[in-house]
Amino acid sequence: MPGGNGYPGPPSGVRLGDPYVPVLVSIVIAVIFSLVFVAGSRFLGPYRPNATKTSLYECGMPARFATQQRFSVKFYLVAVLFILFDLEAVFLFPWSVVFRSFVEQGRAVFVFVEMLLFLGVLFLGWFYCLKRGAFQWD
Repeated sequence: MPGGNGYPGPPSGVRLGDPYVPVLVSIVIAVIFSLVFVAGSRFLGPYRPNATKTSLYECGMPARFATQQRFSVKFYLVAVLFILFDLEAVFLFPWSVVFRSFVEQGRAVFVFVEMLLFLGVLFLGWFYCLKRGAFQWD
């Protein structure tokens, strides 16, 4: 059935107006290309292992000790604290953008109290980390 511009419409069952179709097509193309290139490299590329190629590489120097050494927990703690307090900003910015619309709807007090509760819990977490010395880098 021709459309308003004289061209035939899409085949039945295909909705070209769906906004997720280009994303899905891009993902499918990316997966296909990835699989083709990995398989091509594996089957067509040279594979000649030797002692140098299979040894552990550490800055061009031979390894002097075991590579399975323990890291300080501080590194992980800093990462978790960063995520925790970064989420605060992620939730605060959209809240501040839509707060005016809640004021116009008459729901400002409820939304403000909810944000104060969120910030209170976050502050308790910050205070706990402060008391435990998580912010002290030794």
